[in-house]
Amino acid sequence: MNNNPVFVLGIMSGSSLDGLDLAICSFSKKKGKWVFNLVKETTISYTAEWRTKLEQAPESPGLSLVYLDVEFGKYLGKQAAMFLSKTRKKVELISSHGHTIFHQPDKGITYQIGSGSEIAAITGITTINNFRSPDLALGGQGAPLVPVGDELLFGNYDYCLNLGGFANISYSDSDQRIAFDICPVNTVLNTLAQLIGQPFDRDGQTGRTGQPDKNLLEKLNSLPYYYNPAPKSLGKEWLIRDFFPIIDKYTIPVCDKIRTVYEHIATRIAEIPEDGKSVLLTGGGTHNKFLIELIKKYSAGNYIIPDVKIIDYKEAIIFAFLGLLRLRGDINCLASVTGASRDSSSGAVYLGNKDK
Repeated sequence: MNNNPVFVLGIMSGSSLDGLDLAICSFSKKKGKWVFNLVKETTISYTAEWRTKLEQAPESPGLSLVYLDVEFGKYLGKQAAMFLSKTRKKVELISSHGHTIFHQPDKGITYQIGSGSEIAAITGITTINNFRSPDLALGGQGAPLVPVGDELLFGNYDYCLNLGGFANISYSDSDQRIAFDICPVNTVLNTLAQLIGQPFDRDGQTGRTGQPDKNLLEKLNSLPYYYNPAPKSLGKEWLIRDFFPIIDKYTIPVCDKIRTVYEHIATRIAEIPEDGKSVLLTGGGTHNKFLIELIKKYSAGNYIIPDVKIIDYKEAIIFAFLGLLRLRGDINCLASVTGASRDSSSGAVYLGNKDK
């Protein structure tokens, strides 16, 4: 690096399908510590066609998934190329999370579509993706991956809490980074809001009007996952198998179901941060005023809401960083977080065409 900043484009597609995040970041080291700058960012909303394709992908036959991997890779490559062209920013690397279709670490499988070779071919820029599979091969969960970035880029906070499709948290304990998925957030709230014609529950307005159902809340809080020790992670498969069937058994109004899920999220999160410790809040759920009110009500942690760009693009920033670490051969996946047999430098590298 020669102490010069390296520019990387991070691409993130989350499980809540609220859009494709692209973030151009610069990374450099100062006095031995990593620093970053978010140079330019954007979110591209998925068309109805793409939302349907991604939502239905887990039920698609094998050959269709192979086609979709290539098709989505071309889509990512074209969006990246257009974004870089409009911003007139040059990057040395593209780092793409892809979009998760399957995540079943208990069976040793995870699958994120969005072909890295297609992205590299379209943009001419070296591209890294498939960050999770190597960790699973080492016996890990393949998730969460952001704790390396939490530690090296946001280490001045005691806890980093992301409220996305799922809530996940990371923190240092006895010189080790600990991280795990806490509970579902937007994946469930959005699904319930859509039952009453809303794409999502803006500011928690619908949940605020509902009444929590004590029996439903007790059932949700009793799910075995919550009593398993870390490392552990969640996926849509768990929601379909364990979470939604409980909610579906209740005939209460949808607004009451939503309110009960809010209570569930807030109480699960409140059990973790120690009194007075700083908690950095990021992810789409941070914009939900009612959810944040409940979390603060039940928890003694000192919750800090950063600049809106950090709220919305922290994961894209960190995936850009993970790609840079991989290209350098540095550790970007921690065994203390995933339960793998060792730390690793994970990600598949597709070399770009420098003359493109």
